[in-house]
Amino acid sequence: MNFDKRYNDYKEIFELELFQRIESINSSNQTLKDAMVYSLTVGGKRIRPVIMLAVAELLCVEFTKVLPFAVAIECIHTYSLIHDDLPAMDNDDFRRGKPTCHKVYGEAMAILAGDALLNYAYEILLRSINGDNSLSASRLLALYAGAFGMIGGQAIDILSENSGDTSEQTLFEMHANKTGKLLLASTLIPSCLAGNESFDKLSDFGKNLGLLFQVTDDILDVTSTKEKLGKSINKDENSKKLTFVTLFGLDGAKEHAEKYYNQAKLAISEFEENEFLISLLDFIKGRDH
Repeated sequence: MNFDKRYNDYKEIFELELFQRIESINSSNQTLKDAMVYSLTVGGKRIRPVIMLAVAELLCVEFTKVLPFAVAIECIHTYSLIHDDLPAMDNDDFRRGKPTCHKVYGEAMAILAGDALLNYAYEILLRSINGDNSLSASRLLALYAGAFGMIGGQAIDILSENSGDTSEQTLFEMHANKTGKLLLASTLIPSCLAGNESFDKLSDFGKNLGLLFQVTDDILDVTSTKEKLGKSINKDENSKKLTFVTLFGLDGAKEHAEKYYNQAKLAISEFEENEFLISLLDFIKGRDH
């Protein structure tokens, strides 16, 4: 199996669907639509849609059923990045090597673009509901994107800044929600669409994959460069954020990454067609940006 080719094949399938849907975005204001499209098309790995398509193929779920959810999750992820980059949050000027949305369109328009992308995601989900399975998948994504998931984790992140909190429980709760829940949703939505097939195994896989992704992010914040990451580095340490590196040190963070990698790999060991997902874990653990 050629991992890079298969990854790019999934990515191309997703982006074809994404760009078709972008054309249908209705807005009474062109600047608002431009800000939405700018942030959606500025680049990125599209790792959440790729995971979703790979798991769908593993479970023999038709791509036509899962693609609306892939677009919705990317819209939610993108809106979260727009808001995360704002001065009131992480105050970043660059994302993926390009100026952040608020640097191009201003803070107010960036907030509105994020709000619009979130609402557009739910518009897509509502149009995609066709029976109990798709309703279950939509409910899961809404739950994992909100106060129980991504937003809840972001709230913990903000409250932990400069707080002196060095609790492992706080760290794991923050990252399992802030980063982990959307990655977990990517693995579980195809299961929901297949009537909860292999739900528990894919849940274990998704939880550990999410933690692996975040530990790697924490490591890259102190080991990579601005040119490779496409955004500022050392911001976690400068902001006195609670991370795997600040709590366990660089070597300890690498040990945690290895643990989550092995646990995620074990969770999908019984699937016959698991080669791509295992290679994806290798890619996440070894990435430099």
